[in-house]
Amino acid sequence: MRKGIMKKAFALSLSAIMMLSMTACGGNSTDKDTTKEGDSAKTDSSVTLDQIKLGEDYTDLKADLKFLTHRTDIVDTDFKRYIEEFNKMYPNITVTYEPITDYANDVTTRLSTGDWGDICMLPTTVDKDELGNYFQVLGQYDALSESYDMLNNFRYGEDVYGIPSMANAQGVVYNKAVFEKAGITEIPKTPDDFIAALKAIKEKTDAIPLYTNFAADWTMSAWDAYISGSATGDPDFMNVGMLKGKAPFSDRGDGTGPYAVYNVLYEAIKQGLTEDDPTTTDWEGSKGMINRGEIGTMVLGSWAVTQMQQAGEHGDDIGYMPFPITVNGKQYATAGPDYCYGINVNSSNDNKIAAMCYIKYLVEQSDYAQAAGALSVVKGSELPEVLQAFDGVELVVDNPAKEGEETLFGDVNNDSELGLNVSGAIPKQVVEEATSGSKTMKEMSDEWNKAWNSAQESNGIDPQ
Repeated sequence: MRKGIMKKAFALSLSAIMMLSMTACGGNSTDKDTTKEGDSAKTDSSVTLDQIKLGEDYTDLKADLKFLTHRTDIVDTDFKRYIEEFNKMYPNITVTYEPITDYANDVTTRLSTGDWGDICMLPTTVDKDELGNYFQVLGQYDALSESYDMLNNFRYGEDVYGIPSMANAQGVVYNKAVFEKAGITEIPKTPDDFIAALKAIKEKTDAIPLYTNFAADWTMSAWDAYISGSATGDPDFMNVGMLKGKAPFSDRGDGTGPYAVYNVLYEAIKQGLTEDDPTTTDWEGSKGMINRGEIGTMVLGSWAVTQMQQAGEHGDDIGYMPFPITVNGKQYATAGPDYCYGINVNSSNDNKIAAMCYIKYLVEQSDYAQAAGALSVVKGSELPEVLQAFDGVELVVDNPAKEGEETLFGDVNNDSELGLNVSGAIPKQVVEEATSGSKTMKEMSDEWNKAWNSAQESNGIDPQ
């Protein structure tokens, strides 16, 4: 097993590479002129998402779009249906999906060519100040925010480069029947309560109490999503308390904060409350396992619930609960965007506009978010049924960075090599060290603080 924190090998400093590759292949821009139906004025790639009226504008536009997706499971089902519905409005726009299993790593590499297609789900590995090198501006923040929520992840200044496909609340997927069999009558609200529940599952059932899905790799980064709002209740934590705090990974002593999140994983493994060998976990297989009651809990975003419900005959047994942390007597849940849609800056003008039409359809008219049990980012949308158990739990959306500090968190995160919300380096290390018994949580948190403080100082931050 690997030891220590993995370096963020795919951190994007691709500007130079992209310039070379674009020179070599010329991108795929044809610089066509596109005429908006009913309008004699020429349009170009300055068209923005908010300017398009679906089913009214550009209905005669011809384009062939390639769409890179991480959703390998619905290419021949839901995506096929979306294309058919979209083509009723735009019959001359062809959309072809390319499913990719190791999505974040493969797409990060392919971005450097400039010739990867037209639409993709934006990987978090792109630094904000480099977004314009790869992606088309979808619109200005003030205009787009009138219709959509959660636009900050891929916003740089006033330019928005990615719009969320859906949004998630962060919690824990669990099997209700397993909880009942274990005698768990109340949803755990603290780390200690959760570990006690896992112990009850182990003692009274045959289910794996907590399934890590370690072998899938990407699933481990899910743990990073809980260290902000879910663990603190503070929408400014990531861009203030975390970014500028002197020792943000230290044990607060009250079961809150980043330490408490990672310690849940550490204690579960240390106390034998997970699968026997993390390297043998099976992501696709785990869906059916939790549906059948062979797994008690999995720490994943709300997007996962529908997949678990549909993986067998016991969908009604799948529930979703807030992460077990209580701050001053109240529970919170981080809410934020899932993968965001982005358009290749090198696509032709026709393809850029066609891509905007398709993205607008997906966000506003398809059931992509609803089918996943996720939140729609269209303003005024109702909470999905899966989050009804979050009654009384306050959803927390991280506030954006201060003006002039848009790239600061990414710079510190990259330089620290901790890869928060990018590589899953910390939770992976927790699994490794808890399994081997080589390091305590305090020893690891001291290492993380040291790396973070060093990166802060190198980026001109005086930790407080």
